Amino acid sequence: MQSEFVSINGNEFFVRLWGEASKPKLMLLHGFPEYGGAWEELAAYLRDDFYCIAPDLRGFGQSCKPRGVANYRMSLIVQDVIGLMAHYSPKQPIHLLAHDWGAAAAYVVASAVPQMISDLIVLNGVHPIPFQTELAKGGAQAAASQYINWLRRDDSVGILAADDFEKLISLLRQNMDSDWFDEEKINAYKTEWSREYCLEAMVNWYKASPLKVPPVGQVLNSDEMVVLDARKMRISMPHLIIWGVDDTALLPVCRNGIGELADNVKIVELEGADHWLHHRQPQKIADEIGYFIGNN
Repeated sequence: MQSEFVSINGNEFFVRLWGEASKPKLMLLHGFPEYGGAWEELAAYLRDDFYCIAPDLRGFGQSCKPRGVANYRMSLIVQDVIGLMAHYSPKQPIHLLAHDWGAAAAYVVASAVPQMISDLIVLNGVHPIPFQTELAKGGAQAAASQYINWLRRDDSVGILAADDFEKLISLLRQNMDSDWFDEEKINAYKTEWSREYCLEAMVNWYKASPLKVPPVGQVLNSDEMVVLDARKMRISMPHLIIWGVDDTALLPVCRNGIGELADNVKIVELEGADHWLHHRQPQKIADEIGYFIGNN
């Protein structure tokens, strides 16, 4: 692995690189509470065929951490990703792979600049329209997402950091198989979380989001949430969703309606995998990615 800092729109981003720059370019966008190094296991299986580009996104790891919730609006994150893609692949469309919050950004990017992306691959991540629709029902997904409202509390950062990040580690595990999160991995994550303003910046993604999570059992009306224009959020390039079926944070119902928002979507479900599928089944995921890209 190599790494470097790059300046995008006046902000510094730390980027990890695997493979040869002459290979097809694959950008990998991580989620919460991870960082670019979270792709290490998967990149080991992809680096022979792709030039893997994994930035620490705004507010994470060693990348820029501007102060204030407003600096974590999705519009700014999208401009970061567009700038990173233009920097690493200025002449050709790029393969875009994303997970969790990275996937939320990737969906907006893909709908905004489809000419820059050859295909979109999402690992346990959701398009904002079906996700908000499902949350608004106040059912199982709203119950699974109550942690979002907790993270938005004024005191959440202090609680997450207390007792050597005990609460944050518990949130990451969230009743899922965390054998992959061994002592070495935990220490690496703690190093990233300990960076100045990192926890505040990470949590600001949630605070800046217009996403509405109602109390369980309460239904939201359309005038109580942001309604996105499906025509502007359409995914036109080939789209692969790889889904760990044991995810307790994002439920399969969040994918309902994705076929109406994507021109060409394929869904692969992985048994024995959950939200952290890229850690638990990296070789299987790499095989699916290679097959998908090779046949488009």
